[in-house]
Amino acid sequence: MLRKTSLVLLMGTCNVAWADAAPVELSATTIDGERDAASGVQLDEPIRTGSRLGLTARETPASVSVSDRRLIEERGAKDSQDVINAMTGVNASANPGFGGFVAYRGFTQNQVTQLYNGINLGYSSATRPVDAWVLDRVELIGGPSSFLHGAGAVGGSINYITKLASRDQQTIDGRIRHGSFDDSEVAFGINQALASNPADARHFMRLDFSRGQGNGYIDRNERHTDSLAFSLLSDLTPKLTHTLALEYQEDREDSPYWGSPILPGRSTMKIDNSRRFENYNVGDGRYEQRVRWLRSILDYQLSDSTSVQNTLYHYNAQRDYRNLERYSYTSDGKVRRSSPYLQRHDQNLLGDRIELRHDNQLFGLASQWSLGLEYSRMRQTLYPTSSSWSDVVDAEHFAPGSFDDIPGVNAGLTTQRRHEVTNRAVFAENRVQLTERLALLTALRYDYLDMQVTNYGAVTPTSPAFFERRWEPLSGRIGLTYALTPSASVYAQYSTSADLPAGSLAAATYSNVGMFDLSKGEQWEVGSKFDFLDGRGAATLALYQIVRKDFAVRDSNDANLTVQAGQQTSRGIELSGRLQVTPKLLAEANYAYVDAQYDEFNEAVNGVSVSRKGNAPVNVPANVANLWLTYSLTPAWSVGADGRYVGSVYADNANSLKAPAYTLFGAFARYRLDEHTTLTGRVRNLTDEVYAKQAYNSQYYMGPPRTFELALDMRF
Repeated sequence: MLRKTSLVLLMGTCNVAWADAAPVELSATTIDGERDAASGVQLDEPIRTGSRLGLTARETPASVSVSDRRLIEERGAKDSQDVINAMTGVNASANPGFGGFVAYRGFTQNQVTQLYNGINLGYSSATRPVDAWVLDRVELIGGPSSFLHGAGAVGGSINYITKLASRDQQTIDGRIRHGSFDDSEVAFGINQALASNPADARHFMRLDFSRGQGNGYIDRNERHTDSLAFSLLSDLTPKLTHTLALEYQEDREDSPYWGSPILPGRSTMKIDNSRRFENYNVGDGRYEQRVRWLRSILDYQLSDSTSVQNTLYHYNAQRDYRNLERYSYTSDGKVRRSSPYLQRHDQNLLGDRIELRHDNQLFGLASQWSLGLEYSRMRQTLYPTSSSWSDVVDAEHFAPGSFDDIPGVNAGLTTQRRHEVTNRAVFAENRVQLTERLALLTALRYDYLDMQVTNYGAVTPTSPAFFERRWEPLSGRIGLTYALTPSASVYAQYSTSADLPAGSLAAATYSNVGMFDLSKGEQWEVGSKFDFLDGRGAATLALYQIVRKDFAVRDSNDANLTVQAGQQTSRGIELSGRLQVTPKLLAEANYAYVDAQYDEFNEAVNGVSVSRKGNAPVNVPANVANLWLTYSLTPAWSVGADGRYVGSVYADNANSLKAPAYTLFGAFARYRLDEHTTLTGRVRNLTDEVYAKQAYNSQYYMGPPRTFELALDMRF
């Protein structure tokens, strides 16, 4: 009987919220003029990404932050990238080839885990920005967090949490937005009690849909997105609830923009401003992504102090690329186009996670427990085809050509590799209230990873027909929080992580992992979280050091050999705060500084191993800052301004080429027509700054110019 009960419970788990808490969380989607202003500094709201115990930011001995639905709307975020760029220390961009590229605490790409409803896809290319309409909240934890989410996450973890059905009887939301370059969005959402008498309802449904499209600020670049989310919450018994969640996302870009060629002979990257909107991709270039999610979530309240949650999840995605990706100036001022690339990713993930939550007394002290098991199997097939073909075109007057006319890549898709990664994990977390003011938080996770890679291409010593690797990482955290006063606390923590020495679980090659062990990461962090001026203000402070060891680098004596000897250290400080300056004026800001450098790192240059010791990693800004000011003119009118500063970044490991720092300004005016309807006008990049969101090799990925938009939001 016990086995049958366990099998029933083992039908679904992820960090998506206890059904009983759903009304509290989703209430934040209603913007009420009489409420306190939305804020990114929320110290007393439970944050799921920092712990499985339902702790608030104040109770968590780590740097954690959240952007809830209300804040997402207040700041006018269009997609998930806009949301995370407002978080402390994060710098993100969406070059098609790098998916959802994120730099945080000195680390990038697969060293910063991006989760969807607590589920780790293990592949940064799978984390393209999604429309903000379907998001309920986004959460961030700084530093190693493998003890919560599995291998990876030495720099931190970002968790995108989508909307789910709540027990609200009925809510209807809608948005119409249009802006520069025909950037537009139409979206709606409805939450409905499924009963003739809502007071007797046991089933609740939510449906959200958004469609976005735009001509793009780069010539010939068009984008179309669709997002659909459906969920059904059912109270099966007074103690047992079930949530079924289905999501579909489609993203298509015609002639995707891959960057602008830089003017040669400079150490600081610069483009020809008269050609800033040129698109050197082929006329039929394409990026497409189709994603389907299914989650089945069971919540069972065994008693007032014990509960079980289980989530069965399935993910399916197909990503297609066919583009000409590299551009550089020739000596006579023309543009050389190269690196044609045809690729498809077919990725599937099936998994289940079960968690037990229990509150009790441990040696007479108040204690909270979380225990769990997780199983997942990820399969991905890759179809890469590239060519050494290139051409030279006039920089201004040229025919973009067709991808089908490029030799070597026009024969269709060819299967190259198939990856299968199976993960079995057990994890535990505990919080003990040692004294009235002092609490101890500990966490431990054991993973058993099995990676099997089949090579369908040419077999070589560095690309065998098949190889298999197994790892058994153990990661953890220990932290203390001390309440100086009811409104101020300090904390200290030590945490560890494990990740691949190179590449990602979903796409690693034999040359990436060979016979290597996993690389290791560890962090020491101290900080403080406090309110001040009788609650009119709140602030957080964090100081940290992260060391990542044993990642793959070239041998110092033989550039043809790869060894597990790399090391990187990041030291930094993060500050965030808000202040209600007057009853009508709210100020909010965050700032992060990081000193990231390689302690041991060699790369091959023209067949020779060259040391990059002391250099900074590519695309890691030392300084990132955000500022928002919001002023309520009347109960109906409000205006605001914002600013964002991102420091310069290096485009190569030699640190010989860098993209300059930039500052962006924005402004908005909002008018509440009535209690249901709001009209917002917004200007982004007010000064029309020309800047690089991402830098690499001979080109950089230019950010959007000055844009205007008007949005109508309705809520009933």
